[in-house]
Amino acid sequence: MKNEWPLWEIFIRGQHGMSHRHVGSLHAPDAAMAIKNARDVYTRRNEGVSIWVVEAQHISATAPGDKGPLFEPSESKIYRHPTFFDIPEEVGSM
Repeated sequence: MKNEWPLWEIFIRGQHGMSHRHVGSLHAPDAAMAIKNARDVYTRRNEGVSIWVVEAQHISATAPGDKGPLFEPSESKIYRHPTFFDIPEEVGSM
C-alpha cells in the first residue's frame, strides 16, 4: 500500500501523571498532522497536557519468544528484588 500514510503511535501525558502512556495509533502524512489528529481523537475531554507521536516504523521491540533469554539474567540477581527490605508501616502501600 504505497499510497497509505505512515502509521503513528500516540502517547499522552495526563494532567495528573508524570509519564506518557500509549493510547493508540493513527495514520497521518507527517508528525505535525499526527499531533493535531491525536489531539482531536485522544484528548477530547481535555485530559491531556502533552502529546508524543512516534512513527511506528521507528519503534524497535523484543519478540515474545525472546522473553526467557532476554530477562533471565535479572532472575539470577536476587539482590535486586525488593524482598530483602522491610518497609515501615507508616510508608503504606507502594
